[in-house]
Amino acid sequence: MSGIDSTVGVRVLVVDDEREVADAYALRLRGYCEVETAYGGEEALSIVENSPVDIVLLDRHMPGISGDDVLAELDERGFYGRVVMVTAVDPGVEVLEMPFDDYLCKPVDREDVRAVIDQQQRILAYETLGKYFSVEAKRTVLEAELSSERRREHEGYAVLAEQAELLERRTRRLLTDDNILDQFDQIEREDI
Repeated sequence: MSGIDSTVGVRVLVVDDEREVADAYALRLRGYCEVETAYGGEEALSIVENSPVDIVLLDRHMPGISGDDVLAELDERGFYGRVVMVTAVDPGVEVLEMPFDDYLCKPVDREDVRAVIDQQQRILAYETLGKYFSVEAKRTVLEAELSSERRREHEGYAVLAEQAELLERRTRRLLTDDNILDQFDQIEREDI
């Protein structure tokens, strides 16, 4: 998970070596979400490495580093987001082993691009919410059981608190209705 996270909505990276195709998909998403384009695999990996990205729309066949290779690299790096293949390549049995989250065959119209972003945003939001609840429950229990001095001295607690803060910000950014987060605080966790 990227370290920087603000209050801006879902962040999408469109990756296609055909500039006009990448720009067309980005145009369909402008004003709908935060969108950035990459015109090749190396550029895509650099963007994901250096800025927070939630959803990658990825073409499969590109010169240099192919979309399949980008996908494998993202998986190897533990990319915390969703990947949608958007390609003219008809899927074959090889997709069984590929770690993508959805597969769209080109051409894809504006409504379908936006629908897949909505769907993947919700999935990522709930995955993040689950991680946040798990981390926050641990943090809350430790806060109730350990003195503030002991928490300050414990490196693991500091890491946990930072992780909880990042996950909460990301969850609030991704969820369209973040009231569920407020319900977490209503559960009594002391006296366990």
